[in-house]
Amino acid sequence: MQPEEIQRKLKNVQTLPTIPPIVTKLNEMVEDENTTAFQLGEVIETDQVLTSKLLKMVNSSFFGFPKRISTVSNAIVLLGFNVIKTLIVTSSIFEVMQASDLGLWEHSLGCATAAGILAKKRNITNPEEISTAGLIHDLGKIVIKAELPDEYNKILNLVKEKSIPMRDAELEVLGVSHETIASWLISNWNLPARLVIPVEYHHHPHEAKEYKNIAAICHFADILIRALGVGDGGDPWVPKLDHDAWELIKFTKKEIKEVIKEIEDRLIDIEEFAEEMQGLSNGKDSTSNT
Repeated sequence: MQPEEIQRKLKNVQTLPTIPPIVTKLNEMVEDENTTAFQLGEVIETDQVLTSKLLKMVNSSFFGFPKRISTVSNAIVLLGFNVIKTLIVTSSIFEVMQASDLGLWEHSLGCATAAGILAKKRNITNPEEISTAGLIHDLGKIVIKAELPDEYNKILNLVKEKSIPMRDAELEVLGVSHETIASWLISNWNLPARLVIPVEYHHHPHEAKEYKNIAAICHFADILIRALGVGDGGDPWVPKLDHDAWELIKFTKKEIKEVIKEIEDRLIDIEEFAEEMQGLSNGKDSTSNT
């Protein structure tokens, strides 16, 4: 299967849920400079299920707000529309991940947590967006699993037989890796480059033409979470450190210890949240006819 064929197939995804129609309405509203966060929140809150999931996400430990966010409009003010839109657009795939791959879901939550902590340490603006990039960095893996099941099984077999990282097996079987597939998908969703680029380049951030520092944060967050054994990224190996990217963000040993301590303090919350959201997904799946 050639990369072009994979890309064409993913443009007509059948297994993965589609973008909620509400996103089109929200995009139209955002283009109007007179639209307020309250008005956007009102539109989102017409969907009670979506509102409930959204508020659970924004109040979870990977964003780390000290006070509970009780309304969608408050979430928009605190997190920005890009983050809220991303959570809405990807919520359907999160359901697939929560229901079918708890290990990958926990890994994604851990990476989101680490990315946000690292971004704050480096005083990067809008650290919540960096957390969101960390959250969706491995969407490509769940897309491969859902849309290309035969190839996915070949990838898993290669990982075991050759003792190679999942990314190397993806390249051998598909000719492209999960981060490229994720970038195709989220680019089609019209998410901003500030989110797309860190996802696309989280394994090789030095190749990014812009937002290299954000890609480097996501890269190092992924490495930290894999080293700490949070969740399951699909293979037992910690990704190699991109030394050019490390030069952009370079943390001292003291800072790394502080980051690890903060991550470890949140681990129980991350695991509990992952299991809670998986339970909701499984509960919905067991009663849904779709």
